[in-house]
Formats: sequence, C-alpha cells, structure tokens
Amino acid sequence: MNETSLLVLPLLLGVGAAAGWIDSIAGGGGLLTVPVLLQLGLPPADALGTNKLQAVFGSGSAAWHYSRAGLIDFRDGLAGVIFTGIGAVLGAIAIQHFRPDFLRVVIPFLLIAIAVCFLVRPQLGDTDAHPRMKPAPFHFAFGLALGFYDGFFGPGTGSFWAMAYVLVLGFNLTKATAHTKLMNFTSNAASLAMFLLAGKAQVLAGLAMGAGELLGARLGAKMVIRRGARLIRPIFIAVALAITARLVITTFAH
Repeated sequence: MNETSLLVLPLLLGVGAAAGWIDSIAGGGGLLTVPVLLQLGLPPADALGTNKLQAVFGSGSAAWHYSRAGLIDFRDGLAGVIFTGIGAVLGAIAIQHFRPDFLRVVIPFLLIAIAVCFLVRPQLGDTDAHPRMKPAPFHFAFGLALGFYDGFFGPGTGSFWAMAYVLVLGFNLTKATAHTKLMNFTSNAASLAMFLLAGKAQVLAGLAMGAGELLGARLGAKMVIRRGARLIRPIFIAVALAITARLVITTFAH
C-alpha cells in the first residue's frame, strides 16, 4: 500500500472488527473483508492472501477466549490441528494452479442443506449427543478435507466444521463453535504461510484489518460464552444463506 492508501486504514479496521464479530460466532467474515479488499484494487490472489492474514487474528483471538472458558479440548483437538494444517497447505498450493469454479456450483447446495437442517431441527446442538465417530479418525478425515477446502476455496468452512462437530462428534453448538475457531485458526495460519511465501499478501492492510478482528472476535466470543446456542443458531443460519447468495450471484451473474 502506498501513502495515500493509509487513508483507508480506519475503514479496514472497522471492517475487520465487524468481520471478527461475525466470524467468532458463525464464520463468514470473508463476506465483508474480501469484497472490500477487491474494491481497493488488490489483485484476487493478493486479496485472498491478505484476507488470510487478517483472519488469523480473528480466529486466533476467538480460539483463545474459548479456550480460557474451558470450551476447547486440546488433547483431542491436537490431531485436528495437525491434519487441518496439512490439508490447508495442500489447498493453498492447489489454488495457485487450479480454479475452484466447480465448488462455486456445489457449495451453495451444501450450505442451504445446513441452514434447512437447523431450521427443521431447532433443538439441534442445544446439548451434547452421542458421538458417531471417535475423535482421532474424525479429525484425520475432516481435518484433511476441510483444511484443504479452506486453503483452496474457503467460503462456509466454519459452517461445515460446526455441523461436523455437532452431527458426528455430538458436540453442543457452543462447544462446536469453539473447536471450529481452533481449526479455522490452523487452516488460516497454514494457508497464509503459503501466500506469504508466494508474495501474495498486503501486510499493512492485513494488519489493519487484523487489529479490528481482535476486537470483534473478543466481543463475539464473550457473547457466545454468555448466551450459547440461542445467539449462534440465528446468526449461523443467516451467514450460511448469505454465503450461498453471494456464491450464486458471483457464479451466475455473468
């Protein structure tokens, strides 16, 4: 960014704060940050790399606050961190060679299915349920798959993680959200490393947004810890539908 670009730093700070609040509760902060970065004239690859930089602050802040509240089991989650990191690195490498156009068609249907699931089962995630898979194989399979997806494409990753934790490991929605932020932080950090190595990130813009992310994520995490599923569910559904709408519009508008 040049000197005239310094004038937009307060804007980036504010956008980062709003995105951090949304991300800490239901994911989807990229709905705000990526379009703003593109509007500022960043090339798409730089916008994605800068978005990963700022997202590290938000997901890291949220994960920290959730861990302080005792909502994250790091012993069982370690395998998830390892395999999510591996998947994210592979995804970030792949996106530099392949276009994710096919995912723009498939992902909206999956996100709509998630939203419908919460609408028709309003009690889903209120309490813990019986797990359908042990933590180790769960984190191996979903860590590699969703880590790769986040590094390669990204929209809706938080929704997919939360739903997986609720339906497969039987977590309540608050606990699922907390663990989702840990995995989001892992995939953000791993894929960011690949973007930085390729020189595809605007550091000043990312740090400005990141400062806002820290503030927004702290506020959002505290609200989730206090209010739980009652806060998460409506925002979760709204974000899933918003991501779906954005993907449909960007895919079929031209």
